[in-house]
Amino acid sequence: MNCTKETMLLYAVTDRCWVGKQTLMEQVECALKGGATCIQLREKELGDEEFLAEALEMKALCRKYNVPFLINDNVEVAIRCDADGVHVGQMDMEAGNVRALLGKDKIIGVSTQTVEQALAAEAAGADYLGVGAMFSTSTKEDARTMPHSVVQEICRTVKIPVVAIGGINKSNILELSGCGVDGVALISAIFSSEDIESECKELAALSSRIIRR
Repeated sequence: MNCTKETMLLYAVTDRCWVGKQTLMEQVECALKGGATCIQLREKELGDEEFLAEALEMKALCRKYNVPFLINDNVEVAIRCDADGVHVGQMDMEAGNVRALLGKDKIIGVSTQTVEQALAAEAAGADYLGVGAMFSTSTKEDARTMPHSVVQEICRTVKIPVVAIGGINKSNILELSGCGVDGVALISAIFSSEDIESECKELAALSSRIIRR
């Protein structure tokens, strides 16, 4: 799988706290049917073996829809399940070290909050950047919101795709117009919905209105 700007359009990040009427796999398939262009499996509580089993099942689902499947943080699980790539934060393994472990053909994403971090991640071999938090978010209560001017500067400075993340939903997504991002990464805006497929269709249409041309 290649990482392109199109990959970033509607980037769905899982959160099992929204599992209820549907299983996590059912939720993810609804997101894929609705137009999610990338899936990131994010698990903070599962042990590695449970995480691996879940990752293998979700990878097969993403293959069915020809959508990249990424693992959040856990490089070992990503290697064991042969995921398409990994997303790491500033406090996780450095992108260059991740590249050395994964090889040249895997996708590496890095969370960044400053131009300096963005340039360092790009130089270390990152394929895309996650920038945020754009708005206040309950997923990461300690996340500080970023001025849109910083996002604009990051987008002007780097050559790799940039995806906005953090508190983005239907009511505020169009506020990102002009920032220069290539798409949005969403958690609760997708997985808390009663109708995930329809929600993704609407969110994908809105995201296409804010991407840099």
